[in-house]
Amino acid sequence: MAKNYASRNIRGKLRVCNYMLKDTELRQYVPRTVSFSRSNLQMMTDAYSSIYVKPDIGSLGIGVCKVKRKRKGYELKAVEGKRQWKAYYDSFSGLFGKLSGMKQGKLIIQQGIKLDRVNGRPYDIRAMVQRRPKGQWICTGFMVKVGAAKKIVTNYYQGGTVYTLGKLHRKLGLSTDDSGRRERALTIASLRIARLLSGRQSGMNEIGVDFARDSAGSLWVLEVNSNHPQFHPLKQMDPEAYQKMKRYASYYGRRTAK
Repeated sequence: MAKNYASRNIRGKLRVCNYMLKDTELRQYVPRTVSFSRSNLQMMTDAYSSIYVKPDIGSLGIGVCKVKRKRKGYELKAVEGKRQWKAYYDSFSGLFGKLSGMKQGKLIIQQGIKLDRVNGRPYDIRAMVQRRPKGQWICTGFMVKVGAAKKIVTNYYQGGTVYTLGKLHRKLGLSTDDSGRRERALTIASLRIARLLSGRQSGMNEIGVDFARDSAGSLWVLEVNSNHPQFHPLKQMDPEAYQKMKRYASYYGRRTAK
């Protein structure tokens, strides 16, 4: 999406992952991520029971594929537009041929994370981090994206549901102390990511960090969006957080959340 306000971005999910891997604190949050090739696909499907193949530059969950290794062959689920489909392949060559034929631009392969669930559905958490131009980074709020039934992505565009972080923690039955610890961990990690990336690219004033927790409770960074990250779903659900994000956005010339 084109933007006409003052916040530069870093293009490419793999590039961002590689930057974070060089940071001693952040590398623990980065799933194994490699460029798409036949040898890398073979290596990743051998190493992990499930992987994701996704556009290096993309949004809204479009073009994301999930590959799950089966006893005989592979299961492929893919998102095209707002439609998700499923197919099975008996051989690695068949799988690679299909993914190669779908290729639109550069692709990456990422280790599959068994996401924690709420109400039986996977979720991830968007941390919005903003600043006044040349000012300090501030985590201005969170938006939880809960996946639609049977979807491989959690995006609101793909039918997902949006929660506040407080609502998520209540539904998970967390204590006040546990909720506070989890929010602090998200805040600390997101601010460190913002400082790291803005050191690599001058003129950045906003990023959206998509975090996930796996079924064991470990924290992961699924991706970082520095190109027009969205927060408009919070307008009705969490007006206070929405207005704070919008206020910070106005400092660098962003007038709407879309």
